[in-house]
Amino acid sequence: MFGLSRPAEALTEPMEEKTLSTGAAGERPWLNTDLPFEERARLLVSAMTLEEKAWQMVNHAPGIERLGVPPYDWWNECLHGVARAGVATVFPQAIGLAATWNTDLVHRIATVISDEARAKHHEFARRGDRGIYKGLTFWSPNINIFRDPRWGRGQETYGECPFLTGRIGVAFVTGLQGDHPKYLKVVATPKHFAVHSGPEKDRHHFNAEVSPKDLRETYLPAFRDCVVEGKAWSVMGAYNRTNGEPCCASPTLLQRILREEWGFPGYVVSDCGAICDIHAHHRVTSSPAESAALAVRNGCDLCCGDTYTSLTEAVRQGLITVEEIDRALTRLYTALFRLGMFDPPESVPYASIPYEVNDCDEHRQLAREAARQSIVLLKNKGGLLPLPKDLKSLAVIGPNADSLDVLLGNYYGIPSRYVTLLEGIRRKVEPGARVFYAPGCAVTGGGREGFAEALAAAERADAVVMCLGLSPKLEGEEGEVADSDGGGDRLHIHLPGLQQELLEAVCGTGKPVVLVLTHGSPLAIPWAAEHVPAILSVWYPGEEGGSALADVLFGDAVPGGRLPFTTPVSLEDVPPFEDYRMDGRTYRFAKKEPLFPFGFGLSYTTFEYAGLRLKSGQISAGEPLELSVEVANTGHCAGDEVVQCYIADREASVRTPVRQLAAFRRITLQPGERRTVSFTIQPRQMAVVTEDGRFVVEPGAFLVTVGGSQGDARSLALGAASCVQAEFEACGAPAELPR
Repeated sequence: MFGLSRPAEALTEPMEEKTLSTGAAGERPWLNTDLPFEERARLLVSAMTLEEKAWQMVNHAPGIERLGVPPYDWWNECLHGVARAGVATVFPQAIGLAATWNTDLVHRIATVISDEARAKHHEFARRGDRGIYKGLTFWSPNINIFRDPRWGRGQETYGECPFLTGRIGVAFVTGLQGDHPKYLKVVATPKHFAVHSGPEKDRHHFNAEVSPKDLRETYLPAFRDCVVEGKAWSVMGAYNRTNGEPCCASPTLLQRILREEWGFPGYVVSDCGAICDIHAHHRVTSSPAESAALAVRNGCDLCCGDTYTSLTEAVRQGLITVEEIDRALTRLYTALFRLGMFDPPESVPYASIPYEVNDCDEHRQLAREAARQSIVLLKNKGGLLPLPKDLKSLAVIGPNADSLDVLLGNYYGIPSRYVTLLEGIRRKVEPGARVFYAPGCAVTGGGREGFAEALAAAERADAVVMCLGLSPKLEGEEGEVADSDGGGDRLHIHLPGLQQELLEAVCGTGKPVVLVLTHGSPLAIPWAAEHVPAILSVWYPGEEGGSALADVLFGDAVPGGRLPFTTPVSLEDVPPFEDYRMDGRTYRFAKKEPLFPFGFGLSYTTFEYAGLRLKSGQISAGEPLELSVEVANTGHCAGDEVVQCYIADREASVRTPVRQLAAFRRITLQPGERRTVSFTIQPRQMAVVTEDGRFVVEPGAFLVTVGGSQGDARSLALGAASCVQAEFEACGAPAELPR
């Protein structure tokens, strides 16, 4: 541990919640609620000693009793539910939320998460508990681009598309922070800024080299959306360097882009231990004092870890001024004042959210609905699904069938109740039906001693549901994954262990097989794609995952999810992990045909598209494009369709994506129902990004494709509905847009 020893005041008992608002405003002027939040923050910071200031800039900030400041830990998590703070509703993992392609649903989920966060925080505070994971500053969402299928933390993201990530990210941020005109509900923290997606084992010393074009075209747009549109009040820096600059001390990222270009008014927090990495692993500085000074001067206001306690030494060495420290600390306390932490609880509406909302039945039903909407139907040969409920017998086979781990993913809370995949199926079948269960093998490793039981179960059943795939024990964050040789990343992308062999053996019985995949990242399953009649992706589906799966398996819900990433045939189709160039990566720049494309997903019903109409076939460069399309449910059951709109620049002067998502909407249609869906395509989605990183809408021809998929050859071959297309022209002089 670097820096000074913890002040004696930090050892006192935590203060009750009411302590925050005690004392006359004359003695403590920062308690004057008539003053602007930033002015109140300045007044409080000015009353602190230098040592107190340094300690307030670490995540586990001690109390300052003489000023009426309670202890506060800035480290809190809510990736898909309030995490690590006891019982809370556990929604599908973030990649599953992205697979819903439903921003309204994600906003509702984030609103529920922030309800539970407020309820839990105030109950803890009233009881004097101000420990880690019990505050209101949340280090979510993770909006890094999932550019490589090996990355273990890809499950925490919203996938590979900057536009989809930005739309889901804005919905999540605004749901967390609320819409009160004065107070923040909680603070959202998009992370990890920026150009960060593995390898996990190298993250503390890795330098991600990226061109200005790839930086602006792929790695920054979702952050810009969350900051400029979503008004996120915090951003977390990444562990790695980007083009030689440590991300948590980068003048390019934190000053020029985040604050100057995007006008970000909030605070920046480091990833945990990232400030120490600057001298210990990146070797950019030679001491904790130098690292702390460099980071604060360049805009990182809060340190997860203890390195900022060296700021007192940095001042003595002339590496940083007290005024620069005050600037950072004022940003931090402005956030706390905006949360109402120093105001009477009765004046902060969010403080009255009752504890009973936590993990209530209404929230549990929303978790079930989210899990249903996240499920992606990848194959359904011969209409095997939905299964009839009056099956006499059913075999449920696989190591993930009765696992709590695969419901939770990572960064999770504790569900008061949960429904495994097996349990959900058991509850759904008719009372007299026999459900045989056999794990068959381990997720990874182990032997074939379970094969005999699995085959016996399959042979006695009318149909088989095989629950295979990944587990959080195989993919995740560096240091958090026990069974990963890649430090959290995967070294291959096929079914691990003996699962492929088990799958082939069970299919050899001749019984109809439904393959249910749990995973947070792409799984290359070419054999299954050819030989297994029905395949579902259920991700890490949350506390009600088993109920949601059973709803879809037996037709009480119709699958409508879409893949938020590309599934390659093999790693041979993917560039080296350490290469951050986008060439050959994701649906936007891929050169090889995938196994399953981005945006793909089937349904139990069918949809048709017609009547694509552009308001005008010619627009001025820099103007939006308005269009509409008719979507019809031509099948025999109600279902959800994700209407996707892609743009391709036919005459660009620089490399552009093959196609890129420009708009989408999830809709529900009854059998025979027809609806007109309208979109407005913003100029930013038509812009090329120049080699030096400028956004320019060039005159020329564009192609618009609208349908339930990209409209690529592979999606159509897999059964996606045909898309409709139209061309338009941008005219006049090139239009340069803000970065």
